[in-house]
Amino acid sequence: MDWASWFDARDFEFARQVLQRGIAALYFVAFLSSLNQFPALLGERGLLPVPDYLEGFSRLRRPTLFRWRYSDRLLRSVCCTGLAVAATLVAGLPQLGPPWLPLIAFLALWLLYMSIVNVGQTFYGFGWEMLLLEAGFTVAFLGSDQTDPPRTILILVAWLVFRLEFGAGMIKIRGGREWRDLTALYYHHETQPMPGPLSRQAHLLPRPFHRLEVVGNHFAQLVVPFFLFAPQPVASIAAGIIIFTQLWLVASGNFAWLNWIAIVLAFAAVSDPVAHAVLPVIPLDRHTAGDGRQTPLWWLVITLALTLLLAALSYWPVRNLFSRHQLMNASFNRWQLVNTYGAFGTVTKQRIEVAVEGTMEEEPDSEDWREYGFKGKPGDVRRLPRQWAPYHLRLDWLMWFLPLRTVHEEWFYTFLAKLLEADHAVLRLLRNDPFDGERPRWVRARTYLYRFSNRAEFRETGQRWIRTPLYEAIPPLSLRHAPGRRQ
Repeated sequence: MDWASWFDARDFEFARQVLQRGIAALYFVAFLSSLNQFPALLGERGLLPVPDYLEGFSRLRRPTLFRWRYSDRLLRSVCCTGLAVAATLVAGLPQLGPPWLPLIAFLALWLLYMSIVNVGQTFYGFGWEMLLLEAGFTVAFLGSDQTDPPRTILILVAWLVFRLEFGAGMIKIRGGREWRDLTALYYHHETQPMPGPLSRQAHLLPRPFHRLEVVGNHFAQLVVPFFLFAPQPVASIAAGIIIFTQLWLVASGNFAWLNWIAIVLAFAAVSDPVAHAVLPVIPLDRHTAGDGRQTPLWWLVITLALTLLLAALSYWPVRNLFSRHQLMNASFNRWQLVNTYGAFGTVTKQRIEVAVEGTMEEEPDSEDWREYGFKGKPGDVRRLPRQWAPYHLRLDWLMWFLPLRTVHEEWFYTFLAKLLEADHAVLRLLRNDPFDGERPRWVRARTYLYRFSNRAEFRETGQRWIRTPLYEAIPPLSLRHAPGRRQ
């Protein structure tokens, strides 16, 4: 037995392949989402322009390549570079070289995407942004095909899954009563931010099944994560349970890449023998003790130093997990490493949607108001919701938050002004423009109560949603009087 054999996780080659290629694929999706949406939302003429934000930006707190200068052209260069690097990692090309090569590639993705997140303001204020950053940084140290996977790095990835799952479970137990009385899933499929094509069917399942869903969720998040650190095959079984529950969430909703990254990261606990037993097509014993593959001393030193660093940074998340005032989706350092996670501590009981309408008539008291269609959020009551995840529709998600907070957000008024201008970049974020690129004279925002139709209502009307008008959230605005208009 050589000096580094205890450090090498020889039976976790499949796990490394899934982790490296899977995280790289999600970075590809994240950069693609930014390339398509960032200029309209946050660009030079965006809803919350980054140049304005940088005027009051603290260089010491948020590392970003844009801290000295931002331009849409530079943003697109960053995204295209990220797409190219991510694609090579998905193809496994850097992994063919020495271990420092995939390390540099993943650190490049981490730094490039962190530059975007740190100027993304509310449009990038989601927990899965920092989750992707931490995951990319950690898997960067898994090495290449020339070395065995470092055992300590796999443990750190399992620790990330633990914080993600157990943190979310504790947030729920400490949150709304609906998680404790097992009624949360009576509402969640219907009121979640962006329903998918199967969400209505999931909502219409019998209530005893929904209670069973909550029990299963508590088991998967509060009990199972501890077994990720157990001997094999127990750890692989625990990972399998997490993967199964996350796949159910993928099937029943759209949560960007949150569920997909949890699935990928859970493979850190799946050993090659277990993976081969489940899927015999997965190679087993692809490397042997005599194949000449050995971990260099310099690489061992780097990975052990990283392990000690992340272990030290774990103090604050551990303290947070056991705090009565547990923080959700919080970072304790400027590099967004070893964060705390959690989601849906409370479940919304009713779905209120903000509908945006416009008219070409001279006077706003006209009855000819036409509704703008969004790509992901509910609008047309007959339309079957699409599956968008892991792609992230940022505007649609922010629209869901409006009635939960306030419709009087700066970005929303600017959005209405952009509609009055028929801004091409903003209109591209929508599913349909009822005015075919022409400028409406007036726009307004109205609210509706949405609920899924039952089976009888669907057979009778063909409607997947039943909506009831509530109130006018923002009265008619013209271009001349739009509060969010930027000169």
